[in-house]
Amino acid sequence: MRAIAVSAFRAEPCLVEVPKPDPGPGEVRVKVEYAALNPLDWQTADGALDGVAPHVFPLVLGTDFAGRVDMVGSGDNRFRVGDPVLGRVTAPPVGRCGAYGEYVCVPQDSPIALVPRDLPLRIAAALPTAGATAAQILSSTAVRSGVSLLVVGATGGVGGFLTQLAAARGIGVVAAVRGDEGRRMGALGATATVDTTDPGALEARVRELYPGGVDALVDLVSTDTASFASYTALLADGGVAVTTRGVAAPAGIAWTDFRLAPAAGVLDALTSAVAGGELEVPVDMELPLEKAPQALAQNRAGGARGKTVFAV
Repeated sequence: MRAIAVSAFRAEPCLVEVPKPDPGPGEVRVKVEYAALNPLDWQTADGALDGVAPHVFPLVLGTDFAGRVDMVGSGDNRFRVGDPVLGRVTAPPVGRCGAYGEYVCVPQDSPIALVPRDLPLRIAAALPTAGATAAQILSSTAVRSGVSLLVVGATGGVGGFLTQLAAARGIGVVAAVRGDEGRRMGALGATATVDTTDPGALEARVRELYPGGVDALVDLVSTDTASFASYTALLADGGVAVTTRGVAAPAGIAWTDFRLAPAAGVLDALTSAVAGGELEVPVDMELPLEKAPQALAQNRAGGARGKTVFAV
């Protein structure tokens, strides 16, 4: 089968031919129609699994997928051949079952769910990681109890979902972006958008809207303590900060280093919200699978706007 893989960590991803995987007991094999790009995919290529999880080479990349079940492994299974599904590849050993291939095998009790009849698979593929991350940030932290939220890196996949979900709960969202994304983020529910390349603009706008500071901060992009600290300075007393990049907050700040705990139930809730018109999936680009290496390099460089999906 065709797949995008690396021959070693830090090697360039490329299109290769690898054997079609066979499902083991309790697994399903999905004929992938669309896969979605996540930063985790290029981080994996760069060696994120080295010494952390089992893996084999060639290492097929990709986390999020949507397609149709084409084979069911032995034993009990909640899926049937032909079922349209979306899911997330999570279980080791990691190897020829990444999402950037024509087929993927996953356990039937992993984060995989049926796709509603009226939801295109192209849209469903963009949901698992970014959508679940946004939903769990709101449900598992003190962010959910605030009335104002600053989102740094709001134009990416997680930021787009987070803005919508927070706005739906009546939370005022200030979207910190790079460049002119105000109109798009406003359409997704942001109360205000601020271009962070304009020095001082973010602090001025936050203080204008919330003189005492925002109740919560979700920083999706900062990788250094100084940048994260500059955003936490905009929190109100007792406010909470969330990072998805493992950066520590200054002393005296309540903060969380968020880690996704994917589950099928979250995917069910997300697909229902999209099918019901309550949640928009911000797909920015659709590319053929062979363009994945270039898209990964562009995503690594930063400045993502919405989600990128690959037609397999």
